[in-house]
Amino acid sequence: MTDVFISYGRSTEAQAHAIADALRSRGYEVWRDDEIPANRAYSEVIEERLTTARAVVVVWSAEAAKSHWVRAEADRAREAGTLIQVTVDGTLPPLPFNQIQCSSLAGWSGDTASDTWKKLEGAVASLVGKGPAGADGKADQERRFSVCVLPFINMSGDPEQEYFSDGISEDIITDLSQISALSVVARNTSFSFKGSAQHLTKIARELGVTHVLEGSVRKAGDRVRINAQLIDGLAGDHIWAQRYDRDLTDIFAIQDEISKAIVSALQLKLLPKEKKALEQRGTSSADAYNLYLMARELWITGSFGDIRRDETIVRICEQATALDPNYAKAWALMALAQTELRFWHEKPEDALSTAERALAIDPNVPEAHCVRARYLSEQDRLEEANEQIEIALKLDADSWEVNREAARLFFRQGRIADAIPFFDRAIQLSETDYSNANMLLCCYAGIGDKVGEQRAARIALERAEKVVSREATNGAALAVGAMALAALGQRDRAMEWIQRALLVAPDNLTMRYNLGCLYSAQLNDADGAVEVLAPFFERIQSHSHVSHADVDPDLNAIRNDVRFEQMVAQAKTRLGIAAQTAAAE
Repeated sequence: MTDVFISYGRSTEAQAHAIADALRSRGYEVWRDDEIPANRAYSEVIEERLTTARAVVVVWSAEAAKSHWVRAEADRAREAGTLIQVTVDGTLPPLPFNQIQCSSLAGWSGDTASDTWKKLEGAVASLVGKGPAGADGKADQERRFSVCVLPFINMSGDPEQEYFSDGISEDIITDLSQISALSVVARNTSFSFKGSAQHLTKIARELGVTHVLEGSVRKAGDRVRINAQLIDGLAGDHIWAQRYDRDLTDIFAIQDEISKAIVSALQLKLLPKEKKALEQRGTSSADAYNLYLMARELWITGSFGDIRRDETIVRICEQATALDPNYAKAWALMALAQTELRFWHEKPEDALSTAERALAIDPNVPEAHCVRARYLSEQDRLEEANEQIEIALKLDADSWEVNREAARLFFRQGRIADAIPFFDRAIQLSETDYSNANMLLCCYAGIGDKVGEQRAARIALERAEKVVSREATNGAALAVGAMALAALGQRDRAMEWIQRALLVAPDNLTMRYNLGCLYSAQLNDADGAVEVLAPFFERIQSHSHVSHADVDPDLNAIRNDVRFEQMVAQAKTRLGIAAQTAAAE
């Protein structure tokens, strides 16, 4: 019987070989489909090896996601309960595998001591039933567990407090993810069960986890009550449960106690660096933490292109950093919002200095490196910008902000296909992200992938509809919804959304740009495109917005229109881009 079967697309053969070699070096018996004897049928051997393998590692990539062979092998493993998933280029598993945890080995160099590798190795060990061979040649018999942290329920009686309960849940996921002996379901997957009435054992079976953590949060004034319970995913029994009724200033102590209680209940051993990681919060101020969670929720769910969103985030983060001047994450979030104010809204914000302040406190804040990358790209220092994004991705490949910025940087360099996995990853990391779903639609349309385009359109429409239902004046969401409707063939309804967007948010430049793309690419209306884009090109203040328009496939239909050419040329002259280009030539 084989320990591990590896399934992969041919374009990632080198990565699959590296994974196999690393597992073999750790004492596992590994089989790949390039080891089929010449005298045996391919399908016969595959069937045999899949049936006998204790663990099936599926290496997802853009190619693998389209491969019928890889999908079939993944499906067989899913049914047998032997499926382990990794992505090597940021591509997430397609349906129905996207509901099962997928680790990221993007940028992995083969280091078996890295945290990303330990997650994969731990998952293999839990299925194979043995640990890797140690220095003495004996197997480590320590049992490995897996857990899904469901979004804690907001019991405050105020929907506006949802950001706080979500933030608590995210931090517990982050804490538990620091533990190498524990496999933790990613936030995007666990949050897909938010509001679900499914029984916990059913959720555990769907995700293939041994345990489920659920809870609730009630925040009132300076008091907070948190209930948490750890459930055995098979039997449905309580392994551990506790209620915390404390002052809000004790919020960090509560999070620490929950994480350590789970470690104790599962009888796990913490490495010294893991124990230290659990105790690092970024701030000791509960008030600053509360403000940061509020600002980040607005950053993710607010109206893109709306100056009020970005100004509000800056104000909130200024309060947070006034309470704790060493709160690096708050400085980094402020820098992101200031970047939007500077390059979208013509405000003289010094986002770079704010980002450098964050990095001086903590060099490992990935979002601050994204701000560096944005400034470098504005100066056409693309190689340096890409280096900063690579640093950010290595620091946190599961950061929504990092994936969003990486995707947009690659898109503006005309690397449409390279941007796709990062746009895809961004929308998987945030269930409310409609903007990047729209960008994913654009990318798929640009490379002629109709299946991908339709999938992205459905996601974009569903999310835009949710946003508009609670914020009818969100022009950016209305524009995204219109683009998705048109892509899905619902032209009449798309026209209604266009009119609503222009009526409620005529000054939103993001909305105008997206509508221009819609008129150009899907409605074949050059006049409409030119009319709606005119204010955009008259007001933009960023080099990156011009470079974005230069490569955007949605605008190809009007690229030779004299009126469009004049608008772009005037914008470049005003921004000094034309002069720089001529000088370079």
